[in-house]
Amino acid sequence: MRATFHPLTAAGIDGVLVLMAQLYQHDPIAWDEDRARKATHGLLAASDSGGVWLIQVDGTTVGYLVLTIGYSLEFHGRYALLDELFVEEQWRSQGIGAQALGFAEEQCRSRGLKALRLEVGRENLRALELYRRSGFELPDRYLMTKFV
Repeated sequence: MRATFHPLTAAGIDGVLVLMAQLYQHDPIAWDEDRARKATHGLLAASDSGGVWLIQVDGTTVGYLVLTIGYSLEFHGRYALLDELFVEEQWRSQGIGAQALGFAEEQCRSRGLKALRLEVGRENLRALELYRRSGFELPDRYLMTKFV
């Protein structure tokens, strides 16, 4: 099964928000549709900060991914954060996630980025295994967050 990746446009935001709601169903406190809509519009308006792509199989949207760009001395310059990767349940375990990771790596190389990072919940063993098989390493430190 071959997945294709299509840049999200403003006209497609409502559709991707439906998928985002599914991604956040296990973390309802973090989900706020209005904030997600504004953030997505903001990212689309600032393409140098990253992008959003729909994942499709035979013309059917089965998920999406979001890459954002940061800067780190540790990573010797600009790097990407795979901020969100979601594949609908019925499409999982068919190689789509691995193809999405490959696409994200291609985006990094084409933009001259030095590293690709992501965050995964400790309980999401299925995704954790996919990421490990794809060459991601789990550093021995914590990623901490404070909202300001």
